[in-house]
Amino acid sequence: MNIVIKFCGMMAEVKNVGFVFSLALIFLVAPIQSEGSTFPEQIHIAATEDPTSVIVTWITFASTPDSTVLWRLHGSAIKLQPVSGYSTNFNDGKVKRFVHRVKLSDLKPSTKYDYQCGSSANWSSLYTMRTLGSGPDYSPVFLVYGDFGYDNAQSMSRIRAEVNAGGIDAILHVGDLAYDIFEDDGRKGDNFMNMIQSVATQIPYMTLPGNHEYYQNFSDYRNRFSMPGGHESIFYSFDVGKAHIIMFSTEVYLFIEFGVKQIGIQYEWLEQDLKKATTPEALAERPWIIAMAHHPMYCSTVSFGDCNRRASIIRAGTLVAHSDPLEKLFYKYGVDMFVSGHKHIYERMWPLYDYQVLNGSYDAPYTNPKGIVHLITGSAGCRERHDTYNEQPDWLAFVNGDYGFTKMTVHNGTHVSFKQISDDQDGKIVDSFTVIKEKPGYY
Repeated sequence: MNIVIKFCGMMAEVKNVGFVFSLALIFLVAPIQSEGSTFPEQIHIAATEDPTSVIVTWITFASTPDSTVLWRLHGSAIKLQPVSGYSTNFNDGKVKRFVHRVKLSDLKPSTKYDYQCGSSANWSSLYTMRTLGSGPDYSPVFLVYGDFGYDNAQSMSRIRAEVNAGGIDAILHVGDLAYDIFEDDGRKGDNFMNMIQSVATQIPYMTLPGNHEYYQNFSDYRNRFSMPGGHESIFYSFDVGKAHIIMFSTEVYLFIEFGVKQIGIQYEWLEQDLKKATTPEALAERPWIIAMAHHPMYCSTVSFGDCNRRASIIRAGTLVAHSDPLEKLFYKYGVDMFVSGHKHIYERMWPLYDYQVLNGSYDAPYTNPKGIVHLITGSAGCRERHDTYNEQPDWLAFVNGDYGFTKMTVHNGTHVSFKQISDDQDGKIVDSFTVIKEKPGYY
């Protein structure tokens, strides 16, 4: 169906109806920022290392007397209770921003809370969030995607619908936000954060850096987000349900002008984190180890990049600085899945190690797989559009070029499932598979 739209006195015929709705959505939810305003905007929440707490983050364009969140149990008649936090000044270019952070603690799992944020100068609207769950029967569901921008935010309406339906526990955005978050003195990032506010105020919006956040040593990214771990949101891990999720930066390998020592710092952290996650006690509680970063280790796309090289820096390491191969490290500690973006496409690989397919069995390759299951989900929508792909190599199980995102469900200690939802095909599931691991531990 073609639609004729009129905007600012101009008329045009548009064939992509999804794009029309995405465009309308952007104009509805992304207000023009007012420099000097104390009104809270770009509000989002993030999980912490403690499942009973969350971090609420927002931005104002002027200093405020305080940084406060008022909160209560959802639907409660009691008065909203105040919790104080702090603010930092972020001036990247010509625009001065004040980033406010408040930690809410002693929350109950899988529970809704009403809250508003701001100060005595100005308060936000009242929002409702839901905390992550806990317990042996908790089966968290995540939306996972990378390469999602303000322009051509193709999947925004469908992401919002998924979150509003109430069945999503968190969003995992694996790099490349806003396109580009620093542009126009950061106003592009402001618009993007306001666009996602409708979902990021409801559930944790967890992020990691991609190559499009590189400007001034990733300063916009470092200042805007409040991920756990004390490493400026660059790398961290958190536990949820039966999974240990590791979010880290592949960009330290590719932007060494910002300091090669970051490669070693992150690698040492990764190894220590994996050691803790693979003790018998930890594996008994959380058998799944799922790593995520922006750049993939393997890809079949036509556009050349690190993942097209057999001697990939991300996969095989580099001689520039201390960098043992990541694939070797992940294989050593039995990482189950590696999820990435960067390529604007969806690709599912067979279980792999060093380009060798290591299926658990011929008939059921994802049952007790003998290698890491790799997934690329970088097609949520950005101004760079789609990537195209080559003839399918033998290590690639499935590829799809539609706009869309991935739904990941950690059902229990033995089953994790993935569904790729196409925005081009009105929400059709274009791929689904389940990884089964009957015993916790290494391959």
